[in-house]
Amino acid sequence: MMGQEHIRNVALIDGAEIAAAYEPDAGMCGALRAFAPEVQIEASMSDLLRRSDLDALLIASPNQVHARQLSEIANTRPLPILVEKPLYTDPGDSALIESLSAEYPSPIWVAMEYRYMPPIAAFIQRAQAATGGIKMLTIREHRFPFLPKVGNWNRFNKNSGGTLVEKCCHFFDLMRVILQDEPVRVMASGGQDVNHLDEVYDGENSDIWDGAYVIVDFASGTRAMLDLCMYAEGSEYQEELSAVGPEGKIECFVPGPGRFWPENQPNPIPKLVLSPRHTKQRDILDIPVDPKLLTAGDHNGATFYQHQRFLDVVRGKAAPEVTLSDGAKAVQMGMAAQQSALTGQSVSL
Repeated sequence: MMGQEHIRNVALIDGAEIAAAYEPDAGMCGALRAFAPEVQIEASMSDLLRRSDLDALLIASPNQVHARQLSEIANTRPLPILVEKPLYTDPGDSALIESLSAEYPSPIWVAMEYRYMPPIAAFIQRAQAATGGIKMLTIREHRFPFLPKVGNWNRFNKNSGGTLVEKCCHFFDLMRVILQDEPVRVMASGGQDVNHLDEVYDGENSDIWDGAYVIVDFASGTRAMLDLCMYAEGSEYQEELSAVGPEGKIECFVPGPGRFWPENQPNPIPKLVLSPRHTKQRDILDIPVDPKLLTAGDHNGATFYQHQRFLDVVRGKAAPEVTLSDGAKAVQMGMAAQQSALTGQSVSL
């Protein structure tokens, strides 16, 4: 799904194209040929990396192979890379990420699309001023269950890193970006409550979680909380962000993918709500997204805007906005949350 979304969005950008892809799954190869016949399909990653017409690489593979593929590229053809989240799933791969940060000769951008959703980007820009300095930040995602994936890789913690890594690294990244601060302690409660309980693949029961609360303490004393529920597909808004400080409150409301909206209801419009503390005035700002971008993917246009910025990086006009360090910290927060939920103990970072 994400590979196809990236291809559709690159096609919307002047002066950029997907030249070739390595896709080992036969079904996905068929889908790729059907909607993007101009993309040449290579038989292996080695064949892909030998092509002379590449300016950059995009990794949109299952989570558990990201680190291995980064290593192969580093040892073969170190081109600029856009790598999907999460950056890695095995704590043992943290040393590889540190090595790449120090030695990889080209830029690497970690795909954190949520930063670039227009309503969330507007929230990030306005939050500190609207609140007079954020003291409490809440992120809520109430959404549909995990979608089917190739080989059912996302049904198992061992492949995905766990829900609080796979899905929620986005939100831990947003916490750091919005607060401009670093986490020091994580407390969580989570588990598998409703979804996938009876699913068995190759004799193994699915163990992926579908709900959690996570509280994060930051170095400045600011608190942030994540509320995740993945059996709430009837929600009008999929993501709701709220930041509060001494001068007021700002809220952000983001609808989920259009293909999941109820057929009998009008399409929800992303919006910001600003509520100054000492007045009765409230400002409600609609943040519409170009319908063409909504058609190209499930992330409210964010993938397009991310690619615009990544293209500047590939052309040497800018540096990555989401670094390997950013990607690693989001993973570390997710792993700490998984550990806290399993042990019932807070985890210090």
